[in-house]
Amino acid sequence: MIKILANDGIDAIAIEMLEKAGYQVDTATIPQDELSARLNEYDALVVRSATKVRQPLIDACPNLKVIVRAGVGMDNIDVEYARSVGKTVLNTPLASSQSVAELVFAHMFSLARFLHQSNRHMPAKGDTDFNKLKKNYAAGVELRGKTLGIIGFGAIGQSVARMALGLGMNVMPFKLHHAEVKIYIDYFKIKDAEVAIKMRTDDFDDLLAQSDFITLHVPFKEGDPAILYKERFEKMKDGVFVINTARGGAIVENDLLDALDSGKVAGAALDVFENEPLPGKAILEHPKISLSPHIGASTNEAQERVGEEVADKLIAFFGR
Repeated sequence: MIKILANDGIDAIAIEMLEKAGYQVDTATIPQDELSARLNEYDALVVRSATKVRQPLIDACPNLKVIVRAGVGMDNIDVEYARSVGKTVLNTPLASSQSVAELVFAHMFSLARFLHQSNRHMPAKGDTDFNKLKKNYAAGVELRGKTLGIIGFGAIGQSVARMALGLGMNVMPFKLHHAEVKIYIDYFKIKDAEVAIKMRTDDFDDLLAQSDFITLHVPFKEGDPAILYKERFEKMKDGVFVINTARGGAIVENDLLDALDSGKVAGAALDVFENEPLPGKAILEHPKISLSPHIGASTNEAQERVGEEVADKLIAFFGR
């Protein structure tokens, strides 16, 4: 019998699908320091972001055939090494796109209307300084007509673009080695209603200079160079908003803080941080930053889709 360890948990729908296919699924978490002694009992390992699958662990488990990241980023897995020694490494790039894109816009609306600040201040001062708070947060902006720069134009970036186009935003996508990308806009519950739009990708420096909002959707792993840092903030238009729901480290946080303090960046939204799970106090307490604790893919719908995609890929790999 095929044995699968879902060490960081997995949606019930995946367990049902895999058990129906005749596989054994274990979901009890094995601590990281005990994995090397236990993982060789399994044919497949499914992880989210908590479990680290590095070279020593891979070497300790010759019986392990496939590693699946229940999510998009695979920075917690030594992917190239695992594949070099015959392991198959898979992820689920499509399942969470909608949820991450919706979080991007939740943060964008929050920044545009100062909701991240007013939600902090209203409970404390709403009954004493109501008129002052109303004046402080009265200079919001609409998203319609604004330019959104999307750095990284894979599945998530394209989901962001679909929403932006629906809001009437001008979209500037950047994708390495692609001059043109076709995206599809489907209409929920309207049969066979779909529009294909060809979008030309933009020069990176043009994107920095022209965007009112910039959002990151790039693959990023430990050791990769940052995408946004001092020199690139300097190329942006004054009053830009920056959103990162991709990976911590993609933005140099100290440079972002300087850009916020100088007014170059009007506001930022961070779902991911350089030092997870211990973000810096300066980031957490900055009044111009809208914050969330790495919840981009954390919706019920996304987790069901992730589970289904994990199960489909394991069943395709092993066969029924």
